[in-house]
Amino acid sequence: MTDSPFPSRRRLLQAGGAFGLAMAAGPLLTTRADAATAEAGTTTVTDLGPGLVQFSLMSGLMVGDTVYIGSRNLNPSRVIGFHLPSRKVVSHTELDAGPEPSIQALAADPTGRYLYIGVLLKADQGKPNLYRWDLTTPDEPAVAVGRTEDRDIRDLAVAPDGMVYAVGGMPDKPPVLWEYDPATGTVVNLGTPDPNATLARAVAATRSTVFFGAGSILAGGGGASKASLYAYDRATRTFTSVVPKEMEKDPSLRELAVIGGNLVVGTSGGVDPAKFAVMDLADLSQYTVVTTQGKTVKSFSADADRIYFASEAGVQAYSTAEKTISPLAFSGPDLGEIWGVDHTDGKLEVVSGYGFVAEIDLSAGTSVVTDLGQAGAPAGAQAGMGIAAGGGYVYLGGNGTVSRRSLRTGQVVNLRAPGEAKDAEVIDGRLYTGQYDAQGIWRYDPADGGQPRQAARFASEQNRPLDTSWDPLNKLLLVAVQSDTEGGGALWTYSPKTGKSASFVNPIDGVQLVRAVANRGGVAYLGGDNAARTGPRGTVVAVDPVTGRETWRLETGQPAGVAALAVRGHHLYGLTRNGRSFVIDLRNRQLVFTADVSSVCQGFAALVTNRGTVYGVSTTTLFRFDPRTFAVSTVVTGINGVWYSGPHVNAHGGKLYTLRDHNLVEVDDRPSY
Repeated sequence: MTDSPFPSRRRLLQAGGAFGLAMAAGPLLTTRADAATAEAGTTTVTDLGPGLVQFSLMSGLMVGDTVYIGSRNLNPSRVIGFHLPSRKVVSHTELDAGPEPSIQALAADPTGRYLYIGVLLKADQGKPNLYRWDLTTPDEPAVAVGRTEDRDIRDLAVAPDGMVYAVGGMPDKPPVLWEYDPATGTVVNLGTPDPNATLARAVAATRSTVFFGAGSILAGGGGASKASLYAYDRATRTFTSVVPKEMEKDPSLRELAVIGGNLVVGTSGGVDPAKFAVMDLADLSQYTVVTTQGKTVKSFSADADRIYFASEAGVQAYSTAEKTISPLAFSGPDLGEIWGVDHTDGKLEVVSGYGFVAEIDLSAGTSVVTDLGQAGAPAGAQAGMGIAAGGGYVYLGGNGTVSRRSLRTGQVVNLRAPGEAKDAEVIDGRLYTGQYDAQGIWRYDPADGGQPRQAARFASEQNRPLDTSWDPLNKLLLVAVQSDTEGGGALWTYSPKTGKSASFVNPIDGVQLVRAVANRGGVAYLGGDNAARTGPRGTVVAVDPVTGRETWRLETGQPAGVAALAVRGHHLYGLTRNGRSFVIDLRNRQLVFTADVSSVCQGFAALVTNRGTVYGVSTTTLFRFDPRTFAVSTVVTGINGVWYSGPHVNAHGGKLYTLRDHNLVEVDDRPSY
């Protein structure tokens, strides 16, 4: 985050109408009282309204003449029915699944009557994660039918006899193949074929065999396995590895489908591009593998001559006769991240993460695009990603979207950007974001009236940006990065002036990811973490961001990784993921202070320097550090920001910007010192 030393005039923006005034005034009085109790001074909290509102989605499946679409990062989670003849949303159901739920898995039974729904969550509350919706009575809600002991369901398949199979995973446990029997209502653990996998994202089923696809698209590296594919014999209840050797080095199996007499397979790419394969179900040793040009192969559908699938570059078509892949050309918009591809009557129905369905006429090469919000999809405020403020706006990242809120008028515009803006900075009035998954750095200029566009691309295995910092001396945007598939991470740098970029891979060591970045005086300070259960973590490294050369390092001696860093004067402040603070004196490079701050901060956190004070935000609390004693005091208790992948705070004009629940808030804090 970037230091913001200069205060601006106080402002109080209405959220809109009498309700907006009530929302703004109520929390303001409560927060002032809490802050006054903790320490003399004034703290003004202004509620700016919901941070990002949309119908975000993560799955799509056509059943009959309706495409059913599962929500992403909305609470409660929901599935809508988009009727193709009318191009309207004609049905929807909501699920009481748990915190920050998403629906990645949809599967229909052979009759087309029942739609099975699998849920993935940010935290497991012991609730069911498998639901069934009777599509003959769409006004009746989906009902919970079972629970796998994995927190997340990533994919579902229904065999021709109606048995349901689920795969997914949860942190620190190998994924399991689960079976649900509709006749008895029981969910059975069929086994863990790959004990070194971290996640399973693909399953397909025939009368005799279930195919289980896994790997380590998350928490990779070390001893984690790469792409694995197993055939489970339903009669003998045994697993056999059948992964094509050409796919063994890819990070993970991404997609499976039974099409005709073939098993169609897709992987996620990493160091090398993703692969596409067609395997003969009668003899799985007979197959064709084709290397794609992208990092993702998913969402299969077919006609008589071609198998269609989605990649990050759009829809691709595999010719079954020529055994070649080519992009599907059509007139229409960028499809963004694709979550569903279905073929019907010479057309493809493509579900886009941008919140629309594109119907592509394959012979004419034309398309009809329907915005789901305008078609009646119920929108909601979703959990936030990165946040940035400047140039008169506050920006909040979400799924496929960055919201832009005017600090003058309160007007909100949703901008399209693929993936997720994990963190961001405003530099000279322009927004720069670190985009997950493997999207690099994106740039948006509100003056040109366009949409965000990619400014810099990096190796796809360095896929998860986590933190950003603007280096005013070297005039470089610094981005801390994690490699989900290989372990370790990188420091990205980008010059807005020249457009040049660089990536310094594993600047800490071969296993620590770069969780946090801060800078002062032309030096970048990197904080290390580790996605694996064992191994080094908590190292702080000082790096020249121009050359990538290390100047010094310090082992903090903390048992947990670094969560956040910020610089004030000659002190580098840090937080660890187990609720500890530390301070390093940059003059002698010594650790001069540590404390237990778990009462206000545990897990992920963020730090920013504002008006000469270092502020932190956790999932529960906005707090500050005394610049003399380094003691922590509360600024806003119970802030409880709803963040998807860790809390964020940004500073601009002397004000702090973060989330309280789903709402953006502006905090004007004036401590007595």
